[in-house]
Amino acid sequence: MGRTTVASVKEVLVPDIGDFSNVDVIEVLVSVGDRINAEDPLVTLESDKAMMDVPAPYAGIVKELKINVGDKVGQGSPIVVMELEDMEAADDSSIPAVPDETRDVAPAVTPSETTQAGPEPEPASQASAPVGTAKRPPPSSLPPPVEKSGGTRPHASPSVRAFARELGADLTQIRGSGPKGRILKEDVQGFIKGRLAQSMSAPPAGGLAVPAMPEVDFSKFGEIELQPLSRIKKIAGPHLHRSWLVVPHVTQHDEADITELEAFRKKLKEEASKQGVRLTPLAFIMKASVAALKKHPEFNASLDPIGENLILKKYYHIGVAVDTADGLVVPVVRNVDEKGVFDLAAELADIGARARDKKLTPTDIQGGCFTISSLGGIGGTAFTPIVNAPEVAILGVSRSAMQPVYKDGQFVPRLILPLSLSYDHRVIDGAQAARFTSYLSLVLTDVRRLLL
Repeated sequence: MGRTTVASVKEVLVPDIGDFSNVDVIEVLVSVGDRINAEDPLVTLESDKAMMDVPAPYAGIVKELKINVGDKVGQGSPIVVMELEDMEAADDSSIPAVPDETRDVAPAVTPSETTQAGPEPEPASQASAPVGTAKRPPPSSLPPPVEKSGGTRPHASPSVRAFARELGADLTQIRGSGPKGRILKEDVQGFIKGRLAQSMSAPPAGGLAVPAMPEVDFSKFGEIELQPLSRIKKIAGPHLHRSWLVVPHVTQHDEADITELEAFRKKLKEEASKQGVRLTPLAFIMKASVAALKKHPEFNASLDPIGENLILKKYYHIGVAVDTADGLVVPVVRNVDEKGVFDLAAELADIGARARDKKLTPTDIQGGCFTISSLGGIGGTAFTPIVNAPEVAILGVSRSAMQPVYKDGQFVPRLILPLSLSYDHRVIDGAQAARFTSYLSLVLTDVRRLLL
């Protein structure tokens, strides 16, 4: 008896995207009638913390679009209706071929970029916004949209689409200058230049009337090259700018004698290697930071929206700045107080690799209550890290160095680690900050205190 293929019609839904709701749809990547493969991207979503593609859960033909650019969606929102042709049924006249009208959820989203960001969504009115994510001007001030291929998508090549996504440009608002209205790379660049001019001339929001930087034609002075900022830096920039303008920053500098800690770490290297982990000083710094947060709980807190109450957190999720080719991202290690240094070393290696491979999920960058930015592997003696609001403090760690220390009547060589603690002066005063770094230094000097 022969076999025949029976079409199955399914509605694809937005999968679990973490604690996000009302996420913007910034691009619809398929059209009605398209034949797509499993894992092909269907739509691109963007929150204030990440941009992500939602892949197709299976191969088939797009029968109906349930979503449009500009819509706001959350988990369970319908995306498309697809017709599958991968179900086989017996070729029996007694068995009718009835379409399977069911719903299915797409696989987990794939984040295109992530950024250093706090766990709380920010208000819609902000002092600044990156190019491509600023509030749209009235339609009358926008160039007419380009003719769309098939009536649903702007007419552009995949490389131009990727270039536009990198710059945060909305292709539906760009008039193409190529054959049949095709959008070229030069059209995207021109659109971005126009948006930059608009943002420079627009009055700033939030009452912070900072004069715009003067526009300078640098090409008059010599050869230049236009290099677009990475997606991570464009998303992180407004967050850092807002934190710097809104949070009254103060930085407390201190030092820790980590001579014994480093000797202890080296003794554990062989045991760590057997467990397949690379034990770095950062794991110990994270444990010591938790001890300091427990002793000084006002550092493990956030201001409430009206600025009259302090929200004290009973959990210890530490954000760790990771250096990637596209900029810094801050994945969060959860429940650091419950994990040993070997566990933390393994988790740090995992999130570092996933950050550099752009495989972090939105959940990976949420929920932090204290951030550590370690530049020890690069260099420097001190710096001023920007508070990762709505957190109230961030610890900067520079490179340790051997220094002569006067001890027991003589100078002896000791390994000294520079510490830089930036904090929100609305919540923390200078005396509290000094006590925090002093205690942190004490614990790092003698890690046995972690047992107390």
